[in-house]
Amino acid sequence: MVLEIGQIQEGKVTGITKFGVFVALDSTTTGMVHISEVSKDYVKDLNDYVKVGDTVRVKVIGNEKGKISLSMSKAIPEVKKTESFEDMLLKFKQRSDDKMSDLKRSTDSKRGGGRSRGSKKF
Repeated sequence: MVLEIGQIQEGKVTGITKFGVFVALDSTTTGMVHISEVSKDYVKDLNDYVKVGDTVRVKVIGNEKGKISLSMSKAIPEVKKTESFEDMLLKFKQRSDDKMSDLKRSTDSKRGGGRSRGSKKF
């Protein structure tokens, strides 16, 4: 199998160690996903992410002297941001203000019970 850096492949997990995951890309080609390339999050235990026999998507990130380096985290398509940070912050602030005013209205209606202050019911 001819592999080029940047290619996305599917493979089967054949082994798990403390430092990485071995993935068979075909019957004769195996590569390794280092623990730092499994997820964008911190990975303490690889068994929380994969099991032997799982099919995984990987990206070829290195191919030197027969050692094929793979990445699971880089095989995930990037989500492009369409909004700027300021736009997201403004939307968050608006939703927060709306929720606060709703909360204030519901709290005020529960406290007053519909009567004005100072009036007593006899």
